[in-house]
Formats: sequence, C-alpha cells, structure tokens
Amino acid sequence: MKVAIFGAGTMGSGIAQVFAAKGHTALMYASSVASAQRHKDKLYASLNKKVAKGKMAQEAADDLMSRVLVEEFEAAADADLVIECVAENMATKKELLGRLDAICKESAIFASNTSSLSITEMANGLNHQLVGMHFFNPVPAMKLVEVIAGGNTPAELVEYIKNLSIEIGKTPVVVNEAPGFVVNKILIPYCNEGVCLLQEGVASAEDIDLAMQLGCNHPMGPLHLGDLVGWDIVLNIMDVLYNETHDSKYRANVLIRKMVRAGKLGIKSGEGFFNYNK
Repeated sequence: MKVAIFGAGTMGSGIAQVFAAKGHTALMYASSVASAQRHKDKLYASLNKKVAKGKMAQEAADDLMSRVLVEEFEAAADADLVIECVAENMATKKELLGRLDAICKESAIFASNTSSLSITEMANGLNHQLVGMHFFNPVPAMKLVEVIAGGNTPAELVEYIKNLSIEIGKTPVVVNEAPGFVVNKILIPYCNEGVCLLQEGVASAEDIDLAMQLGCNHPMGPLHLGDLVGWDIVLNIMDVLYNETHDSKYRANVLIRKMVRAGKLGIKSGEGFFNYNK
C-alpha cells in the first residue's frame, strides 16, 4: 500500500515509521521537500540510536527507511491512503484536503489524525470519503488508534480502518464523532484541572503530580503530562471542547494561555511547568 502522510513532524514521522515497518510505502510531506527531508533524516537518526543500543538491527533500520520517501506534492496522486496530520486548525486541514481531493485517485481513502475536530465538518465539500484515524504520541510505542466515524462516514470505511489499524500493530476503538472523541475529552480537562490546582495554590507542581501518580497509580501527573503533550495542543483542544459544548468545565485556565504566549509549551520548547533544559 502507498500511504501519503501530510505533516512530517513528530506524529507524521511516527505514522510513517509504523506503516513502513509493516512493509507499506510511506510518503512524507511537510511545508517543503527540504523540510520533509529533514524530518526523514531525524527519523533515520532515531532508528540509528536504537541500532547503537542493540535494540534494532542495522539491516532492519535501513530496510524500513527504504520505504520512507520524500516526494513532491503531486506524487500523492496515486496514493491508496492519505493521512493528514497538519496543524490542529480546521481551515488549514480543509485547505489541504481540498487540494488533495482534486488530484488523488477516486479510490483513495482520506483519513485525518485530528485529536479533537469534527470529521463531518472537515469532509464537507470533498468527493473522497473521510474517516478519523487518531494516533497517539509516540506513535511507534502507543498501541491505541481512535477510529472516528463522521456523520457521513460509511460503516465499511470505519471497518476497513479498524482492520488496517490491527494490521499495523495497533488496537483500534471505534468512536462516534464528539468533541475530543474519547481520550482527549477525559485527558485534556485532567491537565487543565492540574493547572487550576496550581494556580489556586492548593499544592506545588511537583506534589500535584506526585499525588496523582501515587494516589491513582497514574504513570505521570497532569502537569508533566501537559508538558509532554504540549500546552499549545492542550489549549487548542480545550478551546474546541468549550466552543462545541459551551460548558464552563471545559474553559481553559488563563495560566495555560499565559504559558503558551510565553512560548513555554513543555518538553518540546525545553520548559513548561517543569524545566527540561538541564
């Protein structure tokens, strides 16, 4: 299968790795060919680290990377599956899907890796059917894929993506469209509530996280989790939840907005509620 993945960042690179590891051809696209090549090189470097640690054979790494390709936009025209994982912005996603709709073969399947946006709205105006295929970070390690049915997504397409997820080593759950779907509708407000506790002075960041780790057996607390996800993404999803439901329990804490404006996004920026520049 030829899979075209648009958005070659952390998620896109991980998705490309997973498909290539199962023998599929993965085309990686970014804002430019040069940018996509940099992401491909970064992926190769991460695999070589595994080789150096004895966790992967060099032949396996080279074989996998031989199926990860960087091409011009038009090369996606004969892709069997197109997965978009660009910025979590409806206008950005619709613009990309509209361009792809015009060039891709009729039988191509369109999938979105959106973490919270409406599949139904995203599909409006497209000739190709669209389904949600939401992976989790880091993609090679995380087993779950949320398969999201929009208002007009055929049942057979949902079933196909469900089976494809199993084929690439993932465990799918089928979700009817709702803001945030299953995981993020529970998880993101959890991160937000951790920030609320911090702002109210209930406990320190360290103790809030420690309480949830030891009291609920969570692998990490809400503040470290938000640092891992990225507070820009947390804020974006909170805004989607609030705008879709108008329920005050989904109103993002103002401290999150302040952190995002200051560029303190978490691990990816080197600082969030904890410092990672040490």
